[in-house]
Amino acid sequence: MAKLGKRTRAAREAFAGKENISVEEAVALIKANVKTKFDETVEIAMNLGVDPRHADQMVRGVVGLPNGTGKTVRVAVFARGAKADEAKAAGADVVGAEDLMETVQGGTIEFDRCIATPDMMPIVGRLGKILGPRNLMPNPKVGTVTMDVKEAIEAAKGGQVQFKAEKGGVVHAGVGKASFDEAKLAENIRAFVGAVSAAKPTGAKGTYMKKISLSSTMGPGVTVDVTSATGN
Repeated sequence: MAKLGKRTRAAREAFAGKENISVEEAVALIKANVKTKFDETVEIAMNLGVDPRHADQMVRGVVGLPNGTGKTVRVAVFARGAKADEAKAAGADVVGAEDLMETVQGGTIEFDRCIATPDMMPIVGRLGKILGPRNLMPNPKVGTVTMDVKEAIEAAKGGQVQFKAEKGGVVHAGVGKASFDEAKLAENIRAFVGAVSAAKPTGAKGTYMKKISLSSTMGPGVTVDVTSATGN
């Protein structure tokens, strides 16, 4: 077994015995044990009582975090003509049509969010096997297939987070930076949990929110009391 470094060992000792604590306690613990030189992301992982292989148990949605993510989001837009011009003016990082499709097919994906106008979907649809697994496929349910590209770009760059249940019913996302004020991180966390709660599918049976964990990019995780996170 590999020998743990002093920093890792100290962090694990600080987290030992801490389970099902309040959101505020978890945030304070995480912030106190961030020792890296870069601004780590605070991440949430939620284990849900769903099986996303069934259509009526898929959990998917979008939420605007009240205090943003602290991350620079690169946005790609599939559009032509006036809509392409609108996208560029709104601050899109990459704009194109067939040329952008070929770039993505060639393995270059230099964006974190992908938006498309409805008429572009026949082109974007060919990229399903590439964009789908990366959770980048434009979808009207989360507002990324739209004629209002300006609003979609502003939302993406302003702290909007998409979520989707993965294999095993786990939803995870970044909910801010370790440098954020504790109260702002807690507010972001509750906003995210609230959005996942509201997205409860009709096919979900039994306990919906089974476990909520928080961690920083390089730190250990800590479980959070579900009642504290949901406010119920």
